[in-house]
Amino acid sequence: MNQNVKTLSKEKQKERIREKYKGVDPDVLEVIPATKKYDFYDDVKRRVGVYVRVSTDNIQQTSSYELQKNYYEDKVNRNENWELIEIYADEGISGTSYKHRAGFNKMIEDCKAGKLDLIITKSVSRFARNILDCISFVKMLSKLPNPVGVFFETENIFTLNGNSEMALHFTATMAQEESHVKSSIMNASIEMRFSHGIVLTPVLLGYDHDENGELIVNEEEALTVRLIFFMYLYGYTCQQIAETLMKLKRRTKKGNLKWSGSTVGNLLRNERYCGDVLTRKTFTPDYLDHKSKKNMGDRTQHRWRDHHEAIITRDDFIAVQHLLNNAKFGGRGQMPVLRVIESGAFKGFVGINTHWIVFGPDDYIAASRRVYDDAEKELSAQDEYEVKAQSGEFDLRGFEIARSQFFETKNRLTVTFSEKSIKFSMSCIEKLGGKHDIEMYIHPEKKLMFVRLCASTNKNSLKWAKITNKGKWIPRDIPGTAFLTTLYKLFEWQTECKYRFQGVRKQQGKNSVIIFDLKEEEMLIPNKAIENNPETMETSICPYVPQNGSLIAFPTEWNDEFGSDYYVHHNSQDSGINKKWGPNKEQDYSNLPIEKVTSADEAATNIESLINTMQEVRSNG
Repeated sequence: MNQNVKTLSKEKQKERIREKYKGVDPDVLEVIPATKKYDFYDDVKRRVGVYVRVSTDNIQQTSSYELQKNYYEDKVNRNENWELIEIYADEGISGTSYKHRAGFNKMIEDCKAGKLDLIITKSVSRFARNILDCISFVKMLSKLPNPVGVFFETENIFTLNGNSEMALHFTATMAQEESHVKSSIMNASIEMRFSHGIVLTPVLLGYDHDENGELIVNEEEALTVRLIFFMYLYGYTCQQIAETLMKLKRRTKKGNLKWSGSTVGNLLRNERYCGDVLTRKTFTPDYLDHKSKKNMGDRTQHRWRDHHEAIITRDDFIAVQHLLNNAKFGGRGQMPVLRVIESGAFKGFVGINTHWIVFGPDDYIAASRRVYDDAEKELSAQDEYEVKAQSGEFDLRGFEIARSQFFETKNRLTVTFSEKSIKFSMSCIEKLGGKHDIEMYIHPEKKLMFVRLCASTNKNSLKWAKITNKGKWIPRDIPGTAFLTTLYKLFEWQTECKYRFQGVRKQQGKNSVIIFDLKEEEMLIPNKAIENNPETMETSICPYVPQNGSLIAFPTEWNDEFGSDYYVHHNSQDSGINKKWGPNKEQDYSNLPIEKVTSADEAATNIESLINTMQEVRSNG
């Protein structure tokens, strides 16, 4: 019974639904049609803007540029319902980014200001090769209070049509991929040109191009180039050189009389002045944004030697590059040369200049080895030695000297290295006489370092102390990023940690030194490093002593010993220092591939001659 009732109820419901959809009496229902969305081909009044673009400013592209403009002028003028507001044009601009397209950006601003109803352009690729830019601009224009449609003639797409979105997305994607393919082809073409010696040589002060596009020296401009290089070799800064050029009214390649230090610096870095060409100094990682990036090994480079006539000798050019590098770290005007002690107690020790960045770990080792003959090199490489107790002496074999690192004592002689600075303890300063300058030497293979007083005029001198407001001399941080990077590599130290070493003072007559054994290190590990790598720290660093902000760690081989063997300790501390120190004669070591650099005296003579020539040319001109 209940089932029959339910069945009848469903049938009635279905019948009622059928009745509703039979239709409505037109006398009862009034239909109000929606406002028609106008089509591109509708005969309505429109204010029209035309956008044209060619991607290069090559003369051969000018005809295409002019043809586009003339064609669209005629097209708009033939339609009596259209009013041509402006032809917006970009010449020599890529379509993958809108940021530098002045014509395009002006057109968009005019749309926002309500000046346009319609934009006509040749194709999607002319409007934008970046799909995100293309779609976002089209949507923004369609949502303006006065919507603006874009008509892409080649694809026959009008953006205010409801069915245009899919076609536009597809076409814009194809345009972007086409740009990507062209970029890849261009990069491959450039790579092939470079590998076959076909290099790009843009305009450069001091050179012109002959009918074959090859660089030839412009003698009048070359005077400026030579003056810049000789002044820098003599010791002038880039800014001082720029000011001199402005006083002499020398012109840049573009004819400007204004010079800056950065302009001079860029010119000094250009290898074409010594006759070479280096390819791919910069590259563009993203073909869409066109932002260039300095090539730090990201792309293949080619260096072509003696490609054209040089204005500056290769030796002078190389010397200037090293001077520029050292100037970053305060080593202005100094040619980088390592000084190694060739005889006496400190034989093989290499002087440290904290400004030198051109020398690597191998250079310090090579400089030290240079003063030893083959027999000495073989002897120094031997780790084992025989100890014999002399008659009447205690035989101390098997005894250890307790390490002072395990005892917190005042007045310890210590030096602490970080990746950016060096700092000596107050006791070191007091032991060597307070405020005086010092020089530092290392023996890279014996892992020893010593410091001694020196004159402030010494090229390697360091100020290791500063005076307080109360007139007291205290330790100061000695900056040395250039050298310390090399030191960390030389001894394989961990860059995030600091290293502290104990020293011992030695004296002969009035001369004193403090010697540090760089094999006996205390490693100061920041707590953050331990938190980030707890498992590594637990297994590789033991024992360690907690300290505010960091932990003090010692080599793991110290686990099973209280100190160092008595005779090993004696040998390490003495290392020949107890014999007569001697005059400590030094010899130079340089890794620079140069034979003759213009001396300061020669540079001064050349500078004077060049300035006189320039003044004569100016007075006669």
